[in-house]
Amino acid sequence: MDASLHEKRPAALGIGSGERIVSEALETTGDLDFRIIELFFFAYREFTADADLVLERYGFGRAHHRVLHFVNRAPGMTIADLLDLLQITKQSLSRVLRQLVDGGFIEQLPGEEDRRQRRLFPTVRGRELTLELSRAQAGRIEAALATTAAGRPERGDDTSAVARFLREMAGDRGSTRAWFRKQGIERDVTP
Repeated sequence: MDASLHEKRPAALGIGSGERIVSEALETTGDLDFRIIELFFFAYREFTADADLVLERYGFGRAHHRVLHFVNRAPGMTIADLLDLLQITKQSLSRVLRQLVDGGFIEQLPGEEDRRQRRLFPTVRGRELTLELSRAQAGRIEAALATTAAGRPERGDDTSAVARFLREMAGDRGSTRAWFRKQGIERDVTP
């Protein structure tokens, strides 16, 4: 039996479920390479932290940020489109959307052909907040890219490899791929 696996938790601790415990850490580059996984964890934490500070002033969270972002990127999108793109339920969107509408960040208007349909539009206030959030995140991305070959177009390098990598990571869902096509994200990014 592997020495790192123990039959029971130490009785002296007086805790636990009685399941076997593991005392050795997973190797950074053993059977799996944990470097990129952990870099993603920490990069995401910092990427969202900048925006979180801004959102906190309004009593908002990341769900508010996502709604504001996509409504500003596609004014007039329907609630159904937003639900499909974000892969969330009506119930989870309802509270967030109500707060954004009540706060004057988003307006809901009836559809032109189908009056039951609800189309979402950012207000000036919603646009300003979205830009503030995006500037914070863009600044972090630009600073990180500047330290890499991808951030140095004067040397013939560009962000295409980074963009291709991220598209592959994010493009499993049909609604996401459709968004990429609509927004021109399926093409390589060059400064």
